[in-house]
Amino acid sequence: MTTAAASTTPSTGSPSVAATGPSTGPRRALDWRLRFGFLSLIWGFSFLLIKVGTQSYAPFQVTLGRLAFGTAVLAVAIAVKRERLPRGARTWAHLTVAALLLNALPFSLFAYAELTIPSTLAGICNATSPLWGMALSLVALSEDRPTRVRVAGLGLGFLGVLTVLGAWQGFSGLDARGTTLALLASLSYPIGWIYVRRTLAGSGGSALSMTGAQLLLATLQLAVVTPLFTTFPARFPLLPLLAIAALGALGTGLALLIQYGLVTEVGPTTAQMVTYFIPVIATAAGVALLGESLTWSTPVGAVIVLAGAALTQARRRA
Repeated sequence: MTTAAASTTPSTGSPSVAATGPSTGPRRALDWRLRFGFLSLIWGFSFLLIKVGTQSYAPFQVTLGRLAFGTAVLAVAIAVKRERLPRGARTWAHLTVAALLLNALPFSLFAYAELTIPSTLAGICNATSPLWGMALSLVALSEDRPTRVRVAGLGLGFLGVLTVLGAWQGFSGLDARGTTLALLASLSYPIGWIYVRRTLAGSGGSALSMTGAQLLLATLQLAVVTPLFTTFPARFPLLPLLAIAALGALGTGLALLIQYGLVTEVGPTTAQMVTYFIPVIATAAGVALLGESLTWSTPVGAVIVLAGAALTQARRRA
């Protein structure tokens, strides 16, 4: 998860337009470190919630429910703060594309991926977003100059991906389709970030109202697509339904509100460090609560991925 012109969250969160620097607003009652830890837990457990949701509901239905609950939380926050939704057809057109790239598409891809791959692997694939972002920014953002450290981080990160996937064993036992979908979901985020950076940065809308509008548009997109590819559930199992509600209300809606506070208080660089805790929590949750298997290459590869991702975020010293 990288914060540039857009405040972005992992697949399990909701990448969105947001503030890009700290401010000197009022101190919050709960220390930012506690909120940081809570945010890490929410997003780390989101992969488990996706897995539970897809056990009884179609992936598109999981994504639609997630977006609907997340939008509801932001709608309440917007109403409480009496903020206005963005204005202008051009802004809404760009938000529609951002909603597809940063919400509807990656959320759906991860849901489909977890039909055939464990939540632990999905969480680690999510951590490759900074690597994809680094690679794409070298091509799409002329102001984002590479350094030897960042290029080395890129290479190290993808070496970690190969380690997680067990490349030396010929990817034996790996579900290629599910893994590819998870990696494509992670790739969708930086594509969306670059798009937002080029089209919506400095548009004037508040982070909360812009993101609320973005999630609303993503919900509408899934509301159109879902009936075309799924049938209405004959029954509604409670546990998976609660998982979807938690995924949306906590992992999307509340998580975004927490992230805004962190970005405002400590800045995007510190706030985005949550990215490096998510796969650790996702792996622990998948193994402990879902009984997913874990070989040595998964945690070792994840550490290499995270180290590479951290290096890709290194900046030139002035």
